[in-house]
Amino acid sequence: MTTVQWTTGQVSSKLGISVRTLRYYDSIKLFSPESKQTGGKRLYSEEDLLRLEKITLLKSLSLPLNDIQNLLDELSIKQILEAHQKHLRAQVAQLQESLEHTTGLLNLYEMEGGLRWDTLLPLVKGPQKEETKSWQSYFDEDELKLLSTRLPKLESNDEITQQWINVIVRIERCLHDEIDPQSVEGAQIAREIERLSAVTFAGDKELMEKFWDVRKNPASSDPGSGLVPIRPEVIQFVEDCMTPL
Repeated sequence: MTTVQWTTGQVSSKLGISVRTLRYYDSIKLFSPESKQTGGKRLYSEEDLLRLEKITLLKSLSLPLNDIQNLLDELSIKQILEAHQKHLRAQVAQLQESLEHTTGLLNLYEMEGGLRWDTLLPLVKGPQKEETKSWQSYFDEDELKLLSTRLPKLESNDEITQQWINVIVRIERCLHDEIDPQSVEGAQIAREIERLSAVTFAGDKELMEKFWDVRKNPASSDPGSGLVPIRPEVIQFVEDCMTPL
């Protein structure tokens, strides 16, 4: 019986994971396909895809890659699915609570013809707080014993911080003016990001990738995180302009 295998591009299309991300997973030995042809072409089996899906599910719980690397072979797909189920149930409960509150506000508006500004606070602030819920709550005590690595933190001087802020401002302008990440301006921004990354991370590509992965989590832009707030659209622009067509 012929074994079905997929190329990197096919896996990227099927699972919605960028080729750049797949290559990075390979470089840090988090996820590598079993089969490699002469010339370095990678071929992925069904077992490879299942492993990649396990990584994606763990990432949905906001685990950093270094924790996933330690846990991937320790947790079964059943344990990961159970954790993901708890995560989804928490989201459903949050949405249900928000729906009921919104319905109550609409009824109140109908009765009184208006609303005080503070009656909307639970809608404005509540979901944001829920988004920062710790991923530890999705695992039991025994599993949590394996989760001891903390998120990497980065300190940079004022000059570098200002240069990063300038890049973010440029990206925000591109988003406002609907400039494509693969444009000339996008290429210039990509080169600037590469330069700043080399300085900020002292050439440590693994640290850089881990940091950017953490930045995709909305919680990393909370005021108490110590990081410059970045909108998800900005993160996506960075991903797109740094990934060649």
